[in-house]
Amino acid sequence: MTTEHDTITTPVTTDLLRGFLDVETTAHGLLPHRLPARARRQFPDDQLAVAEAQPSGVRLVFRTRATTIELDTLPTKRVYQGFPAPADGVYDLLVDGRLTAQATVPGGNVRTITDMVTQSAELTEGRPGTARFADLPAGDKDIEIWLPHTEITELIALRTDAPVEKAPDNGRKVWLHHGSSISHGSNATHPTAIWPALAAAHGQVELVNLGFSGSALLDPFTARAMRDTPADLISVKIGINIVNADAMRLRAFVPAVHGFLDTLREGHPTTPLLVVSAILCPVQEDTPGPLMPDLDGGTLLFKATGDPDERPLGRLTLTVIREALARVVEQRAADDPNLYYLDGRSLYGEKDHAELPLPDAVHPDPAGHRRIAENFGRLVFGKGGPFATATGTGTD
Repeated sequence: MTTEHDTITTPVTTDLLRGFLDVETTAHGLLPHRLPARARRQFPDDQLAVAEAQPSGVRLVFRTRATTIELDTLPTKRVYQGFPAPADGVYDLLVDGRLTAQATVPGGNVRTITDMVTQSAELTEGRPGTARFADLPAGDKDIEIWLPHTEITELIALRTDAPVEKAPDNGRKVWLHHGSSISHGSNATHPTAIWPALAAAHGQVELVNLGFSGSALLDPFTARAMRDTPADLISVKIGINIVNADAMRLRAFVPAVHGFLDTLREGHPTTPLLVVSAILCPVQEDTPGPLMPDLDGGTLLFKATGDPDERPLGRLTLTVIREALARVVEQRAADDPNLYYLDGRSLYGEKDHAELPLPDAVHPDPAGHRRIAENFGRLVFGKGGPFATATGTGTD
């Protein structure tokens, strides 16, 4: 560890952060949030409170000649009672856009989920730690430190062996994305390996990731937050959590989609806006929710528990939602030429599932994240895609 006399401490301020919507000053430091305080006051439960505070896509960005960088943080880790503790969250350090080093912070707070259905939890407080990156390339360079996508991370101090300055504006467009746990990064092994981060790198855009595990539910406060966030490109991935939670019937779903899109258009009337339906998920394609954990055999799997015979009564499945979304977008696109629809099965469909099955029946593995990102890059940022002209990347 470097010593006090040969390091420079730089306060962690919002000027160094990207991919966040709000920050909270805590007893330890700065806590990035992915939804603003007004929205956080309207949460109905702790699941979204935890998810939005997990910094998926949030990163520190600065320019420096430093070859050693230390970041003190207080992580809050999530453990499911009865299951082994997951590996410590990974901090990805990029030099001039290239993944160059990784670190972890052991210890910290532990949030133990005691009931997977209700998400009841107990918090055990712990101590801060340090993510250390040494032997970095010499010379001036742009640094990004992507925070662990599933660990709440309070930022305490940044230390370097050379001065830090604000990174210059790279001129890239801002892509604002909202989705479920797959967009959040479930089962990805490090923060730049979640599919939205990989797709953003392909499209050469700045990501603001509002992927919230279990919480892509067409919440009005999320729509208002997106309405008020500057963005050049917007996408919303709709469907899986609504079916998982058995949250709506078709009668409520269609107006809720219209309302969500109406709110987005209040702040972004002509921004390219892409509506994406769920990727293939066989357990929910034609069976309604709710989705429940199945622990038989010692391996976590999920199963749908609804009655398929109730689909004529408005019970939602992924098939029903895809058809509804396609109709909504087709209807609205007559007056909104910058609105687009993408069937999520074009990102991950039957052939992908045969090659890369979902380990827990819902979430892709790391290779699945790469596949989704590759297909999104080709179909959305590539030639002829809805974001191609806006980013200038449509040459593939």
